[in-house]
Amino acid sequence: MKQTCLGSLEELPQVDGVAVKAFNAYATAVEKHAQVINSPRYLLQDALKGILEVQGHLYNFGIYAFEAQDYGSAYLNFSSGLAAHEILKNQGEESILDDAYAMMDQKYITALAALNNHMPEAARPLFEELYQANYDNAAIYEALYTIHARGEVASMEAAYPYLKAGREKYPGETSLLFAEINHFLKLNRLDELIDKLKMAINREPDNLALYITLGGVYDNLYQRELAAGNSDRARNYFDQAFNYYHQTLEKDPTNFDALYSTGTLYYNRAATMTIALSELSSDNSPAGMEKYEAMEAGVFAAFDQALPYFQKAERINPNSVETLIALKEIYARYNEPETSNALNERLENLQHGGINETSFFNGF
Repeated sequence: MKQTCLGSLEELPQVDGVAVKAFNAYATAVEKHAQVINSPRYLLQDALKGILEVQGHLYNFGIYAFEAQDYGSAYLNFSSGLAAHEILKNQGEESILDDAYAMMDQKYITALAALNNHMPEAARPLFEELYQANYDNAAIYEALYTIHARGEVASMEAAYPYLKAGREKYPGETSLLFAEINHFLKLNRLDELIDKLKMAINREPDNLALYITLGGVYDNLYQRELAAGNSDRARNYFDQAFNYYHQTLEKDPTNFDALYSTGTLYYNRAATMTIALSELSSDNSPAGMEKYEAMEAGVFAAFDQALPYFQKAERINPNSVETLIALKEIYARYNEPETSNALNERLENLQHGGINETSFFNGF
């Protein structure tokens, strides 16, 4: 009798979700056995044996899918493994998840697959169980915070205890620290951010985004105190903002965000002084004129300090609308209409879909 060679495994018929389908078939057999009076016990035993055997395959196929970032398939395999355990225990049988640590690991990987597959409601109860069981993994605290923080202030505040508990239990876990920083940023709780950002900088001194973020926090605090009339505190926050932007530029002189932010810091100072300048314009007394001239000099000094940062930023990103607007306004203040109008023309071209990658200030 002639035998047929099957060739390589790739040539065999491929079946999607084979372990899940096998488990579902065995689970159906167990369910049918319970519905049939006097059904032979050996049929149930065969089905239970099949479920026990397929448990390992479910885990392996789940891992393969997870590593391939096919989180939907990973979740189906992992959750089927948990369901297999329940069936086996209900029938008084052994399971590969009888070990408590193995069970918690299975729940964790199942919940993680669900979360990565945008299934927070499937992930939530599993993470909650692990949280209550004091499962030793920092990721569950961030996961529970993410699931419960829906974007509204109230839900973010309600979710924060998970993040706080994680930070207390894992003070050295950088991912939790960054999650906490983002939490306070979204809530605009700037004062609480400073120490956390400094801590993050100590851990990641080459992460320039942290310096820029901390500079931005001080910048916002500067504007808040300035508006409240607290000039001394405002001045201190201004200096701190400049300090962290400058530290960024010391590490990377071509960092666009740091250049633009430093220019904006001085530009906003000039803009604030301009408002005060307009209020002084109605006082024509000698003392009033003297105050006006001093304030006007301060405005131009601030614009002078802002200008080189915006020029450098524009060289790096010639199509930054925000940078071009700032430059246009500064040159209008300098009474240089030709330069200001040229910048305005570039802005209009950009806003109408025109592309211009050539820097206006290459010759400066």
